Amino acid sequence: MDNKDSIISLRNVRKVYGKRSSAFTALDGVNLEIKRGESVAVIGKSGSGKSTLMHILALLDKPTVGHVNVEGQNASKLRQRRINQIRNRKFGFVFQQFFMNSRDTVLNNVMLPLKIAGVPIRQRKKRALAALKIVDLNERAKARANDLSGGQKQRVCIARAIVNSPSVIFADEPTGNLDSVTGQKVEDLLFDLNKKGITLIIVTHDADLAAKCDRQIHIKDGKIEKDFASTPTPVKKPVAPIRRPAPIAKKGVK
Repeated sequence: MDNKDSIISLRNVRKVYGKRSSAFTALDGVNLEIKRGESVAVIGKSGSGKSTLMHILALLDKPTVGHVNVEGQNASKLRQRRINQIRNRKFGFVFQQFFMNSRDTVLNNVMLPLKIAGVPIRQRKKRALAALKIVDLNERAKARANDLSGGQKQRVCIARAIVNSPSVIFADEPTGNLDSVTGQKVEDLLFDLNKKGITLIIVTHDADLAAKCDRQIHIKDGKIEKDFASTPTPVKKPVAPIRRPAPIAKKGVK
């Protein structure tokens, strides 16, 4: 039975692609519990299974064996329509590829999840503009997505991810295509949202980004190799200069 603080949990999850001789096991017997409000980094090399794990957690894919529970509900027992509702209402997504309609306006891109949810147009615009203000892009609402820089596009993706007031944000290599300065701004935005109570799950191969999360889950060959709390970097205290005693003058010496 899941802990009451758990928002998503996996029980004996196995994911196999293909059949017989061509079968590939992407996840192999994974047990995992994500607590409400924590920031979690899923880290591993290419092909380790980290992206498959995120897809299972986010209900974007179904396990071959095992169960996914979201807030105590067994997703395997839910109809596809209900699963789609959970994804749309409770989850937000930020990907390395922006997946935006480049010819459409920034505002319309952000409003898309609300349109899918059937929110009236006036409310859609109001909520989308509020989300854009959070990422400091409300003045670019009428601009075409294609006219934005990479960092601006990623901030639009964050606005789109939070427009439905989700419980969880999934971020797959969110700074992978950005320079270090812009990437830092995107990281700050994501962790600020986490401080406000949104559960943050980041898939990355960046050890520095992973260390900023509350918890790190290392994946290797489809299995959880390590699962531990990140250790905060200790603050270095300035070392006081050593005061050496003044030399004692010898008698008779001037």
